[in-house]
Amino acid sequence: MNSITTKDGTQIFYKDWGSGQPIMFHHGWPLSADDWDAQMLFFLGKGYRVIAHDRRGHGRSSQVSGGHDMDHYAADAAAVVEHLDLRDAIHVGHSTGGGEAARYVARHGAGRVAKLVLMSAVPPLMVRTPGNPGGLPIEVFDGLRSALASNRSQFYRDLSSGPFYGFNRPDAKPMPAVVDNWWRQGMMGGANAHYEGIKAFSETDFTEDLKAIDVPALVMHGDDDQIVPIADSAPLSAKLLKRGTLKIYEKFPHGMLTTKADVINRDMLAFFRS
Repeated sequence: MNSITTKDGTQIFYKDWGSGQPIMFHHGWPLSADDWDAQMLFFLGKGYRVIAHDRRGHGRSSQVSGGHDMDHYAADAAAVVEHLDLRDAIHVGHSTGGGEAARYVARHGAGRVAKLVLMSAVPPLMVRTPGNPGGLPIEVFDGLRSALASNRSQFYRDLSSGPFYGFNRPDAKPMPAVVDNWWRQGMMGGANAHYEGIKAFSETDFTEDLKAIDVPALVMHGDDDQIVPIADSAPLSAKLLKRGTLKIYEKFPHGMLTTKADVINRDMLAFFRS
């Protein structure tokens, strides 16, 4: 099993396939590198080297008790990058992974990063504050923590079969295997890491990270995202990025990388080649 050990003793699992220009994928909460299967296979077939890691406390990485915050997430990603000596790399982050990727590029990516993709991503800031009045009230995230603590398995089943992929919409076509795979990935990780990760993805302010990023960046978001509402995320991020491009997808859900992979992969490929 491919893994590295970070300075604080955490083992981080990663996949590394192919050769060519590297693309590093950063997964969403509470999932794993497996959530990028459709993208990794597609871009591997297009001649890229594809890398994805499991965040600490998620998937096959160590279920450590601490470090479940964006600074550690970004530093762990940097450790993988340095171990593999990735250069001219494209970083792609979905949801929480978008925050991780943004912080990595801003703080650790100098001289190593070619482009950035933020997909259905949490930046600039999810929670409502005086400076972010369009954010979600803290009670929303308190509710997530309560549901996770009381019955994590059922909570993950409900989330994946409903709003994450938009399967709760009247015209949606259920995809039981997709729900099962989401639940499988979630239950592989640690309850403590996932509980603390809610604070990490909801209360971290990425404004200064976005301002510091000077590589071309594509911001992709569905306008029917029920997890990270678009009004307080993607358009704001695109404005903060020096070289940001915003692409909005009509009626696409939060988990569009899976249910709309053909469209998403095509558009990312065009951006990579541009």
